Amino acid sequence: MNWLTEHPVLGWLALALALGVAEMATLDFIFVMLAGGALAGSLAAALGLGYETQIVVAVVAALLLLGLGRPIVLRKMRSGEVTLTGTAALVGREGLVLETVTSTGGRVKLGGEVWSARTAPHARPPALLPGASVRVLSIEGATALVVPTDPDETEMRPS
Repeated sequence: MNWLTEHPVLGWLALALALGVAEMATLDFIFVMLAGGALAGSLAAALGLGYETQIVVAVVAALLLLGLGRPIVLRKMRSGEVTLTGTAALVGREGLVLETVTSTGGRVKLGGEVWSARTAPHARPPALLPGASVRVLSIEGATALVVPTDPDETEMRPS
């Protein structure tokens, strides 16, 4: 006789552990559900149920976890806030005009970095002077399309 037939609880726990390790490599919440089934099989073994019953308990528990538990876990994981990165994070932010911005070019400071900028088509006024506050409408390549945050600020000059 081997240790698995003498101690089925340990066999199920070893299987659950191996499936848990596999889950760490994939992070898709499949192996962890199978590990839950193995834990249920371990509980059945601890209660003294026969091998066939242990397998049925493990399979049923794993299927229930996969069918019912995994969708709930995935929904919870995906419902968090989306964090914008890169240029998408700059859209909507305010910046400061460093060099006069027109429809053909200029420079603004956005998020601590200097960016080339243009006024958005049909922006009023057509030129934004240094010191003016702007809002980013979009990023095209390495150029920010901006509009004034307050049309009265466009005449400001740095002190």
